[in-house]
Amino acid sequence: MKRRTKTRTKFISIHVSIPVTLLDELDETLGYKQSRSRLISNLIDNYLTDNHIAIANMTKKEIVVNLINQTDPESSEFVLLNSLLQIFSK
Repeated sequence: MKRRTKTRTKFISIHVSIPVTLLDELDETLGYKQSRSRLISNLIDNYLTDNHIAIANMTKKEIVVNLINQTDPESSEFVLLNSLLQIFSK
């Protein structure tokens, strides 16, 4: 009978500099048995697999363009968003 072997994930320690207050806020949200490393790994994985840019990293113009692309060209929202785009393009 063959013995099952689990594929082991290799881990590496890295050094990351973040503001102390941000780390404190993160730690306040974690439960006693939750892992900071696991949370950060999941965030990185989500970032890589979702293929989207965080809105915080976008300019106002980029945000409006993305909204326009999701809007019906016959709608009043489309007209409003195009007006905003013109303002942000100046």
